Amino acid sequence: MRVLIVEDDEPLRALLLRGLGEDGYVVDAIADGRDCDAYLADGSYDVVVLDLNLPGEDGLSLLRRLRAREHRTPVLILTARDAAADVVAGLDAGADDYLRKPFAFDELEARLRSLGRRPTSWIGSVLQVGDLVFDAQTREAHRGGRDLNLTAKESLFLEILMRNSGRTVTRRMLEDRLWDRESDCTSNVLDVYARRLRKKLSENGEPQVLHTLRGLGYRLEAP
Repeated sequence: MRVLIVEDDEPLRALLLRGLGEDGYVVDAIADGRDCDAYLADGSYDVVVLDLNLPGEDGLSLLRRLRAREHRTPVLILTARDAAADVVAGLDAGADDYLRKPFAFDELEARLRSLGRRPTSWIGSVLQVGDLVFDAQTREAHRGGRDLNLTAKESLFLEILMRNSGRTVTRRMLEDRLWDRESDCTSNVLDVYARRLRKKLSENGEPQVLHTLRGLGYRLEAP
């Protein structure tokens, strides 16, 4: 799972970077909400963790502006504001979840997993890597004009990889997105889906774009 942290408290920002990174998340962290637009431009983040007390542009204003522009990346507000009115204001502004500080790290990760499993409604849903095209709304994938006829699970697998094209997507990130935490999915099940997807991607002899990084995960990139 790819997470963007927007938090101006340096010790907490460092804690989130280290803790989530050690647990297999791919994390970027910024201190100023005014930098959000550049980071969110390509739609590659699964979740944004947003503080409300930010320099330059406060979190609520930032969130309202993102939602007004129809940006639908899930947002988890992480803040010391704990009044009921603050929670209502955050959710009404477009937040998907609200967690008060201080917090339990396990709870934060559980909430991130929950948000990461929600279907995306990212506006501008057509993704393209080389001659591979995927429409996140219709769930249709084509390569060189050929319909790949993906199953629901295969299409989600491909979408995750395409939204992170050129980057390594860890096995844990994929397992968290593709299956509930409580499921009995085993590591070899992920390998089976990867083999099926790789076969469909190169069924007509096209150069392979899905690569396995042994012990780490997978990467999708144009040949």
